[in-house]
Amino acid sequence: MAYLELNNINKTYGQGENANEVLSNINLHIEEGEFVAIVGFSGSGKTTLVNIINGLLKPTSGEILFKGNPVVDTSRERGVIFQNYSLLPWLTVYQNISVALKETFPKASKKFREERAKAYIETVNLTASIHKKPKELSGGMRQRVAIARALAMDPEMIIMDEPLGALDALTRGNLQDEILNIWNNDKRTALLITNNIDEGIYMADRIIPLRPGPNATLGPEFKINIERPRNKTLLNDNLEFKKIRNQIMEYLMEIGQERITANSIEYQLPDIEPKTFY
Repeated sequence: MAYLELNNINKTYGQGENANEVLSNINLHIEEGEFVAIVGFSGSGKTTLVNIINGLLKPTSGEILFKGNPVVDTSRERGVIFQNYSLLPWLTVYQNISVALKETFPKASKKFREERAKAYIETVNLTASIHKKPKELSGGMRQRVAIARALAMDPEMIIMDEPLGALDALTRGNLQDEILNIWNNDKRTALLITNNIDEGIYMADRIIPLRPGPNATLGPEFKINIERPRNKTLLNDNLEFKKIRNQIMEYLMEIGQERITANSIEYQLPDIEPKTFY
């Protein structure tokens, strides 16, 4: 039995003639400790898929199991890192994390929550900014707070919904490494949603494209047979990296062209610039 299972998931908005099937026949199994990336077109239904996995949305049909149990609601067992940070602007770095800890560990002592908040703030290198509010932080620092908050709640699985998409290349690269370092410490199960092919290959054990909707569904998986820890500087010259990258690019460009031909609709391809790493 897989750690997370999505079996024949479908999601439709509206009814009758106005029905719009966003996701169709989604099947995904993730093993404990595995790091999986899903890459796809903008507007292909990636966030809808994340919200279903986290219990924020109910599928129209199909079954979601986490550790063998049906997913019927949100749970701290599955921590989510969103792209938009979702920080409370009137609270400091420490307070944003402390509020989440109070909700997660209501019976724990104040000392326990205080030490835990400070420990995870230190983990993401924000101790010097512990009393600053979000407006005083850069985008990368705000995302660090979101990461620290999610991890401090001690989830058994981390779900990341394009958490680095709005950041500049240097900050994005640094946070990729921080997330990988944290993940490597305890190998908790991770799912990354991204529109950046290189990011998915660099971070994940396998990468799965999401074919664009309507009726979006998962494509074939690509296993990343590159030894960890991975060196960004050397990746662009790694033959396995080039091979997997080209295979994914060709697949996505092919299905993108199919959609354009069939529907006369333009889709924004995932990030496939020649060089992502610097």
